[in-house]
Amino acid sequence: MLSEALAGNAASIQRFLNEKVSGDTALQQAMRHALSGGKRLRAFLVMEAARIHGVSEERAMYPAAAIEAMHAYSLVHDDLPCMDDDEMRRGEPTVHVKWDEAMAVLVGDALQALAFEFALHPDGAEDAYARAELGRTLAQCAGMQGMVLGQTLDIAAETAEAPLSLEDIIDLQAGKTGALFTWAATAGAVMAGASVQPLCNYARNIGLAFQIQDDVIDVTGKATEVGKAVGKDSAAGKATFVSLLGLDEARKRAAALADNACESIDVYGAKADALKQLAQFIVTREL
Repeated sequence: MLSEALAGNAASIQRFLNEKVSGDTALQQAMRHALSGGKRLRAFLVMEAARIHGVSEERAMYPAAAIEAMHAYSLVHDDLPCMDDDEMRRGEPTVHVKWDEAMAVLVGDALQALAFEFALHPDGAEDAYARAELGRTLAQCAGMQGMVLGQTLDIAAETAEAPLSLEDIIDLQAGKTGALFTWAATAGAVMAGASVQPLCNYARNIGLAFQIQDDVIDVTGKATEVGKAVGKDSAAGKATFVSLLGLDEARKRAAALADNACESIDVYGAKADALKQLAQFIVTREL
């Protein structure tokens, strides 16, 4: 079952990260705090796509850890008072609350560097070109063409004279959320020297579906269950998929995207069953 596979994957990734970020310095403790918990959906994408392409679990673990480190860095920085100003993440105090803002900045910096160390590690992709490609594309997806661009647009929207349109939000989320999903889904194909297109199409659909469902949860969820603050976008008057489409239509849009994602990977046959289950899970999750 998918729930068991996700749990097993999350446990394996956590063990790997704890081993690689061992030590008792304040920085290492804070990094482990930032890396703890979560559903590990991005790592699961890496591991499943690698399995489809015949890449060993031992080698796939490195890019899987890379995407989790990059994602954790983004959350630590996004939670800062100068960004989204959140005090809770994954049911625990955010890094700047548990330590301080300076530590949170440094933890984010260290996690970003760690992500590239994992992506480029010789125990990951066997081929040197594949390792270089993983590093290059991770930089693209995380930086000014991807995640950081998306966050910049999101912050700018808070003070914009007019709310964002639906097309604006889709473009914003393609960077903020979708870019890392795309990297995770295609890493296995890159490692195997195979075509990335089917998984790229899959990732674009589930990335957008994931954000729509996040907007749904922000309206319908409870902070104690979700593990972070909810209702902030609505309180701030920000345009979201729910505010523009309505709750029912947003759910329908997410479901259609999940279906499109599944069709994108029909080429892999039964080997892609877990990824198809993941697409459906993304649009039905409640946290």
